[in-house]
Amino acid sequence: MDTLAGYLRKIDDMIWGPWLLCLLLGTGILLMIRMKFMPIRRLGYALRCAFGLEEDGSQAVKGTKEGAISPFSSLMTELAATIGTGNIVGVATAMVLGGPGALVWMILSSLIGLALKFVESTLSVTYRIRNEAGEYCGGPMYTLERGFPLKRMGHLLAVAFAVFAVLASFGMGNMTQANSIASALESTFDVEPSFTGLIITIATILVVLGGIGSISKVTCIMVPVMAVFYLLGAITVIIVHWRNLPSGIMTIFAMAFSPGAVAGGVGGHLAASMQQALRWGVSRGVFSNEAGLGAAGISAAAAHTDDPVRQGYISMTGVFLDTVVICSVTGLALVASGVLGLEDGKGNLLTGTDLTIAAFATTFGDMGACLVTLGIVLFAFATIIGWAYQGEKAFEFLVKKQKYCIIYRFVYGFMCFVGAVCALDVVWDFSDICNGLMAVPNLICVLVMGGGVCRDVVAKDLKTKARSEGEPQNYK
Repeated sequence: MDTLAGYLRKIDDMIWGPWLLCLLLGTGILLMIRMKFMPIRRLGYALRCAFGLEEDGSQAVKGTKEGAISPFSSLMTELAATIGTGNIVGVATAMVLGGPGALVWMILSSLIGLALKFVESTLSVTYRIRNEAGEYCGGPMYTLERGFPLKRMGHLLAVAFAVFAVLASFGMGNMTQANSIASALESTFDVEPSFTGLIITIATILVVLGGIGSISKVTCIMVPVMAVFYLLGAITVIIVHWRNLPSGIMTIFAMAFSPGAVAGGVGGHLAASMQQALRWGVSRGVFSNEAGLGAAGISAAAAHTDDPVRQGYISMTGVFLDTVVICSVTGLALVASGVLGLEDGKGNLLTGTDLTIAAFATTFGDMGACLVTLGIVLFAFATIIGWAYQGEKAFEFLVKKQKYCIIYRFVYGFMCFVGAVCALDVVWDFSDICNGLMAVPNLICVLVMGGGVCRDVVAKDLKTKARSEGEPQNYK
């Protein structure tokens, strides 16, 4: 296993090298400039649309059709796939491996990610199809195959994306989540990982067998409840330790932009350079909000809407809620509580679940472990069922027949058990590799095809400037 772990780590470091970070950030910055920062300027409008507070004449606010779900349900399914262990374990891991400054790069990359997710989701709705069961099917694989200028290359990129998306669903969407649940339950309640894996497997299969309808019903209830529950706990930790917050924030920014290794303050024994902060902040930020990966477009395409641009705005709010809100609160709770740099009994730095539990324990005592564990279970299980839909649609694209998806659902459930009993390092490195591979064809897609979306959005904003609140029109 040590040999496998070392091999995966080398591949992970190679894929998540400077070239991919530049491709992700560069693509996002380019799109943001071409849209004249519309994703940021229209964030308020997007949030109102997401929560049904912005009325217009499109079908997006008039209910659903057979084979489709509401735009809000689509967002909740997307958030279920993104709000997971990345918000708890991922933030803690990034701030240990990359130093506290990694939080800054997580937030900055998420703001750039607004443009990425907006464009990839808009394209996914535009080029979606109806399958034999009458369900909407979309995502970068359909965008590439149906809309890419070079048809043969588009087909090859579409197949590559679909294969990587299926693998990512097993890694990022499944095994990392099951592993985090098993680790948290074993640490807090001494539950055997194999037993946890069995329960997760059964529960996952029961939910995903019902398809997108069943998944969306669960996520519409679970996502808002778990988000509010966790945020209240983390904000309480920050309030209790508010005196440490100013110095903690100063250390975060100092370590984010320092060219050399630094340590001390809230960083304890931590030392990290700007390059490390950038690498782990961006990669864990992408792991958390999935901007640039393209998976969100699969969920966005399931929405009943006649306005791809509006759905693109709704979809991009997932990045803001996931990273700017939840990950930021987690990071501030870690620095305010002063647990960064603490070591366990063996002299190893606390990281992941253990670090977040230590932060909550400073405020809630022994109950802190129970609160974090419950948060991880809810977040991670929601991610598992949310990613089940995204992975299934990628699998359906490859096999071309929906009837074969039953195979994917049972295999996906079994992978929960595998993830629960695997070593943590192996699971996370495999997931990072899948993320990177998945991002490449999607970024090529938005680079080549995103220009039309950018021009359309800017033109429509100019046309509607006279109104008190502009509204996006159809992107065809």
